[in-house]
Amino acid sequence: MSFHWLTAPCAQPDLAILGEAADRQEQLTKPPGSLGMLEALAVDLASLQHTPTPALDKVWISVFVADHGVAAEGVSAFPQVVTGEMVRNFASGGAAISVLSRNLGATLDVVNLGTVNDPGEIPGVRRQIIAPSTANFCEQPAMTEQQLDSALMIGAESVRTAKAAGAQLFIGGEMGIANTTAAAALASALLQEPPSCLAGAGTGLDSAGVLHKVSVIERALAQHAGAQGALEQLRCLGGFEIAALAGAFVMAAQVGMPVLVDGFITTTAALVAVHLQPQVQPWLLFAHRSKEHGHARLLRALQADPVLDLGLRLGEASGAAAAVPLLRLACALHNGMATFAQAGVSTA
Repeated sequence: MSFHWLTAPCAQPDLAILGEAADRQEQLTKPPGSLGMLEALAVDLASLQHTPTPALDKVWISVFVADHGVAAEGVSAFPQVVTGEMVRNFASGGAAISVLSRNLGATLDVVNLGTVNDPGEIPGVRRQIIAPSTANFCEQPAMTEQQLDSALMIGAESVRTAKAAGAQLFIGGEMGIANTTAAAALASALLQEPPSCLAGAGTGLDSAGVLHKVSVIERALAQHAGAQGALEQLRCLGGFEIAALAGAFVMAAQVGMPVLVDGFITTTAALVAVHLQPQVQPWLLFAHRSKEHGHARLLRALQADPVLDLGLRLGEASGAAAAVPLLRLACALHNGMATFAQAGVSTA
């Protein structure tokens, strides 16, 4: 196994530029702090991009797709064939993230890690098949060590590709029937909190369905009670796409690429990444507060203040993509506004 790369040092934000950007915000023609989070985002991006003039012209979105063995427990309102069908929808441009990516001028990288309903070779989709799905983690670990290693490395490679293409921001997305169950189980293990605090409706379960989902997760946690550490918990309870996201987030921090984190599932992957490598945390910006039950708890654990709160719960990186225009405006304001001295405006 090649897990050793996960502990390699992360890049560091530029503290000198952080101070310079914060000073500039104080000199712009507005009361200090009056643009709220738009100011903080610009300052953070300046330090992460190591430039006094941050920009988000080139955005890279990788959507990792994978199926889950726990779907056999009836934890989703949708049939498992939907995962493979959505791969085609991503590629043909009909999915939400496809529309959002086009409108943002962002690169959309769709990565098929393994689906029960295999759509085959599709232009615009990278086939990185690990297996048709993970195992049912109520009965055995979701992944073998080799499968986990492959998933982590695929995510890391997506970031390396984005970096080589000159991307200024990395967004990770996911799709996979039953993946809110996997994310809730993994988050429950990482936070040592009961599944009822983290499991939600997912694709649209009713209250009885959510209770069943909680009971399935409780069985899984009992099955893997001996799993110690984030990496082993990820192997036992996660999914290929969650592991790919975690690997991507670690690599992004290592190569100095700011990350915009999406919703419940990607935030679970971010929590894994921070557990594996605490230096990842400064590289994570958080796009929105998902309506999925449990996301608020994850955000608190990561001390995250998301940009949007729109009641979103789709996944696919759709919430992160929706936040990009605000981040771009934050950069434009930071770079383009006049200072009091430049405008000849009196200060307070």
